Amino acid sequence: MKSSILFVDDEQHLLDGLRRSLRGQRKEWDMAFAPSGEEALKMLSEKHFDVVVSDMRMPGMSGAELLEQVSDRFPDMVRLILSGHSEEASILQAVPFAHQFLSKPCDVELIKRVITRSLKLKALVGDPHIQTLVSQIRSLPTLPELYLELTELLRGDRVSVERVGEVISQDPVMVSKILQMVNSAFFGVGRQINSPVQAATLLGTETLKGLVLSAGIFMQFDVEVLKVGGFTLEALHDHCLKVSRLARAIAETTGLDKTGLEESLLAGLLHDIGKLILVQSMPEQYLDYHRQLMECKGDMVEIERQVFNADHGRVGAYLLGLWALSDPLVEAVAYHHDPMASEHFAPSPLLAVHVADALVSADSEDCAVIPAGVDKSYLEACGALDRLEEWRELYRKLFPGGDA
Repeated sequence: MKSSILFVDDEQHLLDGLRRSLRGQRKEWDMAFAPSGEEALKMLSEKHFDVVVSDMRMPGMSGAELLEQVSDRFPDMVRLILSGHSEEASILQAVPFAHQFLSKPCDVELIKRVITRSLKLKALVGDPHIQTLVSQIRSLPTLPELYLELTELLRGDRVSVERVGEVISQDPVMVSKILQMVNSAFFGVGRQINSPVQAATLLGTETLKGLVLSAGIFMQFDVEVLKVGGFTLEALHDHCLKVSRLARAIAETTGLDKTGLEESLLAGLLHDIGKLILVQSMPEQYLDYHRQLMECKGDMVEIERQVFNADHGRVGAYLLGLWALSDPLVEAVAYHHDPMASEHFAPSPLLAVHVADALVSADSEDCAVIPAGVDKSYLEACGALDRLEEWRELYRKLFPGGDA
């Protein structure tokens, strides 16, 4: 079946231009064009669409208002917004509802790439319910102390952007959201950014204040609410920081370039973000998952797939992909427990994160971090099986007292 794409813009000549430029996609896409938000909602009520691409500034209903309604009424849709740089203040209104932000005027080839990638990502999570759940996500739990430190920094008279970036870099949720913003075409960086400190510097003080204090891209949560089946945010946070550090160190021994090292560090930090999605959005199922895990001591990923019809790696990867993070990073998150399902067998962020996660989790007794094994078949396919003991020793040096 063709994918259905809806384009919304009040300027008819722009819609006509898109119609002409995308004529070659007609074999793959069923495209519709709406001249207003009101007309778009009418069309959406009559037919299912997979993706909506909306202009930001329109008379009557703005693009942000349209995407808010789409998010509520048609939550499974991929939501993209087009905006001019003069509208940076108004774009904050769309932050909770848009998956990606594109700068207007936008190159048609970029639009095609973004839509094609977004549609392809759905294959990571085949279950429509899980796709809808992930697509709806506007915020995830951040550690309260880091959230308070960040907001206090931004409310101060003298804001250190570097310090802001350092605080953000300690929290997986903050990192994923800030990179979603800086890597959107709207901010016009022109290259993939993987460093939270660099992202904060590029966004600048005023934009950061707007995103955090006004748009609320981070939210404070009661961590007690998340203690489902013994799950603790603190344990998951500590685990991700350790995996991040070890993954980068492992990647360095394999000779990855600077980008590969950054992606390994970042993928290690974000590899378990899918757990946050599942425990926050499906607490009853998470209790069932935890009960089964404790009773039968079975394979974590297999039990996840039985209970949720998805596993936390692919769930997290789907969200990060929607938020425009890089393909190697998305691959590392998606397959860190199932690396043989990937398409690449060579030194990579996936290899680094898979090994790091297994070594760091080996001595875990917390329900948020279940011990995971190393897939030796995958290491052998990557030509790295003989390096496992070297990486165990690296773990022991980085974290004395650990028992990998």
